[in-house]
Amino acid sequence: MVLKWGKRLILLLFAVLIIIPVSLVFITSFKQSTEFYSNPVGLPKQFTWDSYLEMFQQQSMGLYFMNSVVVTVSTVFFILFFSTMIAYAIMRIGGKKGFIVYGLFALGMMVPSQVNMIPLYALVYKLKMTNSLTGLIIVSIAVYLPVAVFIISGFMSSMSKELLEASNLDGANEWVMYRKVVLPISMPSVAATAIFLFVMVWNDLLYPLLFITEKTKKTIPLALLQFQGEYVTNFPAIFAGVVIASGPMVLAYVLLQRYFVAGMTAGAVKG
Repeated sequence: MVLKWGKRLILLLFAVLIIIPVSLVFITSFKQSTEFYSNPVGLPKQFTWDSYLEMFQQQSMGLYFMNSVVVTVSTVFFILFFSTMIAYAIMRIGGKKGFIVYGLFALGMMVPSQVNMIPLYALVYKLKMTNSLTGLIIVSIAVYLPVAVFIISGFMSSMSKELLEASNLDGANEWVMYRKVVLPISMPSVAATAIFLFVMVWNDLLYPLLFITEKTKKTIPLALLQFQGEYVTNFPAIFAGVVIASGPMVLAYVLLQRYFVAGMTAGAVKG
């Protein structure tokens, strides 16, 4: 009983630590900048939508939002397209060769982003793809593909080999087995990976900061930096942008929560 209530207390404290800063960000987004500096943590005397109106009418938040949507959706789509095929190939190869291929992708997760910044920028610059959403999408695919291969391979490796052998005996070739047998069964893991990638790409600041300087090509995380000045920072506007940027992630998780939980636990137990 003591252990049970101890766990509940820990979970309650953890929830409070999350709710307080999130609530502070949401409430501050409805304040005036002068009111924030006079009373940073208090409730606003009058809730105002000025920060949100400023973000869309004066700061081109709609354009930044669409840039983030294009980059995120395109990146996640192509990563899932390639990673599911790669994971299937690793599963079918098996043995030492499959382990070597899997290990090469796992090595891609071990290299810190800061290490490859200079050679990556030099490559993108030579390809004349700086200040391009296409270039940013290609870089994001290359960076986050190993993560997706790692997650999806873990699920596919636990699939029944007898199921694939039965499909093969029924005349199904590799493409048919991948598309009609393996992929439908792997959908919980794919959905979980999609949510994970969506959050990572949507919140990415490093690579947009590295490759994008043109204002019309900025994504939301990069655009929010322009509200931080040398002497004065418009925190209500920044927090309004944070609320806008967080909306799609919260909505995606609420709608796909059961797939996320199922995908994270799928393949954890065999037999």
